[in-house]
Amino acid sequence: MKLEHPELVDLLKMAYSAEKAAAFAYQGHAGSVKDPQEKNAIHQIEIDEWNHRKEVLDIMQEYDVQISKYYEFRFHVVGKIISGSCYVIGWFMPFYFAGRLESGNVCEYFRMKQFFNSLGITKHDQTLYEMGIKEKEHEVYFLEQIKTSKMLPFFEWLFSWGGKKSFNNIDLDKKYPVEESGHYCKKGD
Repeated sequence: MKLEHPELVDLLKMAYSAEKAAAFAYQGHAGSVKDPQEKNAIHQIEIDEWNHRKEVLDIMQEYDVQISKYYEFRFHVVGKIISGSCYVIGWFMPFYFAGRLESGNVCEYFRMKQFFNSLGITKHDQTLYEMGIKEKEHEVYFLEQIKTSKMLPFFEWLFSWGGKKSFNNIDLDKKYPVEESGHYCKKGD
């Protein structure tokens, strides 16, 4: 079956390649921190990103969605640059920007679910839901690491993400099951 939804097709292609960029970035991030617990946690997040990339590829292959060479090149370069920068920009910024990035990534998976549902396809709901929730867990982890930093209020003001602002409407303490998650990340929320 071919997907007749250009926005969904593009989102799948972009998410597939962006997961590689995130994984590369977390390689540098894990390498740049000294605390063994932080290093292990960030390495696990890297593994999660590689797993998401595979899961997105499985979905793409089912619908004959081709990998974008442009996105692959672009996100490869971006991921490597971010990875290297983690060694020179200090401790706070890699945690902050990782959390900000993950906050937006949450909605990629819920939008995919909504797009598939608009086509009458529900078989990917559980996988996309789980990936979105995992991205939210990543966001929460990174925010937890920097929540007491004196730099957070300024960065939150400047970049619109932090302790009081998120790019998604998911609360892990009150999370809805997959069947009731259709309102997550709706436009206008």
